[in-house]
Amino acid sequence: MSFLTSIDPLYPLSGFFVGMIVGLTGVGGGSLMTPILVLLFGIHPATAVGTDLLYAAATKSAGTLMHGISRTINWKVVGRLALGSIPATILTILLLRTFGLTSSKTSATISMFLGIALLLTSLSLIFRKQILKFAATNSGPENPVRTAVLTIATGAALGALVSVSSVGAGALGVTALLILYPKLPTVQIVGSDIAHAVPLTLIAGLGHWWLGSVDWMMLFSLLIGSLPGIIIGSRLAPRLPDGILRPILATVLAVVGLRLLFA
Repeated sequence: MSFLTSIDPLYPLSGFFVGMIVGLTGVGGGSLMTPILVLLFGIHPATAVGTDLLYAAATKSAGTLMHGISRTINWKVVGRLALGSIPATILTILLLRTFGLTSSKTSATISMFLGIALLLTSLSLIFRKQILKFAATNSGPENPVRTAVLTIATGAALGALVSVSSVGAGALGVTALLILYPKLPTVQIVGSDIAHAVPLTLIAGLGHWWLGSVDWMMLFSLLIGSLPGIIIGSRLAPRLPDGILRPILATVLAVVGLRLLFA
């Protein structure tokens, strides 16, 4: 009983809020949870990122299971992304260990990367249609080898960005895959992105645990609220227009990103 009473109720409440947003829009896990922990709770950026990575691994495992049952995962795409992201993640964790997580310079660097990642996520949400239209008209003839190489490179970029900021596996990953695989059904794009996010966030999260930047009590508290939040949000999603939700989320992410960059 003492374990449960020691939980700060604001953590499950925050988890529920973020879970609802994820269920409604499909994005917002790392994009919202990490800034909330840093800006509202005053958590060290490294601890916020490390805890959020394992939080994402847990929540996206459930999503991967559902997409796997529905057979909406393209495992070839997942494998290509992982081929780039896993080495990049390990390298990034080793670099963080070299520079140290407790220094003010590392903290400022993580906040900067987090702010940039949030702004990029916001832009990808606002201008996704324009980005895809531009890519479709300038992509040239289909080239399987080029697509495979660019997918691996995309995985590497996501691995580095997610390991430092915990942001990017969702909206940025989906946007990149939509550009690289325009003929792939959108549901498979989303399913493949979620499936790839599991090993990415798990390895990065375990790396942060190795570095000592994971708060297990906070992680458990967030999951208590987020899991029912995701379920409720997913059930409400068909009733709310995506054209209203995404611009609101994009605006919030842009404001938070700028706040982190110019704090």
